[in-house]
Amino acid sequence: MADEYAGKVAVVTGGASGIGEAVVRQLANGGARVVIADRDAERGESLPAELQAAGREARFVFTEVADSASVAGLIEATLSAYGGLDWLHANAGIQRYGSVTETDEALWDEVMAVNLKGVYLACHHAIPALLELGGGSIVITGSVQSLGAMMGSAAYVTSKHAVLGLGRTIAIDYARRNIRCNVVCPGAIDTPLLRQAAVELSDDPAEAVRNWSQMQPYGRMGTAAEVAEVVCFLLSDAAAFVSGAAYTVDGALLCPISGYPQND
Repeated sequence: MADEYAGKVAVVTGGASGIGEAVVRQLANGGARVVIADRDAERGESLPAELQAAGREARFVFTEVADSASVAGLIEATLSAYGGLDWLHANAGIQRYGSVTETDEALWDEVMAVNLKGVYLACHHAIPALLELGGGSIVITGSVQSLGAMMGSAAYVTSKHAVLGLGRTIAIDYARRNIRCNVVCPGAIDTPLLRQAAVELSDDPAEAVRNWSQMQPYGRMGTAAEVAEVVCFLLSDAAAFVSGAAYTVDGALLCPISGYPQND
């Protein structure tokens, strides 16, 4: 429906590309006022300009999600611009590879700073603003690796398991204060983050992407827009009695126990 999110104010971390960008577009096109938090200033500035040209309301705030002062400034800027906050999509994340012995301390700290501390800080600073309006909704971007594990991704898998636990504690701690919190768990989604992983892991990135697509039960990867549909549902009042949930958006990736169907 046109303007189904009218009157809502949302913050999306990691909102300049990938899943975050898709969520920003859907919220803004639905009438919400959206603050894009990212450290990609070039893309972060061009996206709201595009949306504003189409008559939608969005703005960019440069944010380092692992820095408390930066995240506090993001929320302050949101309140200054729009007078309140209804929804938070804590989406920013990075992917790094290595088993536990291959992962040095600096890499471990980098992943935990963005993927876990960044979510904690976003929620820590946003929840008081949500409470000022009588409650609100939070969606955290986890992963199918919040529920399972891929070889050679010790830090990433640990961080994504952790944000699921964090989301569930928020759900129960603030239920009586009208704040919902859910975790969306995407599978293989065709985003810049996945494309970069193909570059890092393969001598032939295009072939790697094709192979990953064929490994999926549906024979393709998901799109950021498909994940955004679920995120926006969970943020919205349509999900008023949904909290503490882990929603997989993975094209049945986690279902098989004996292999995937093959096309004839």
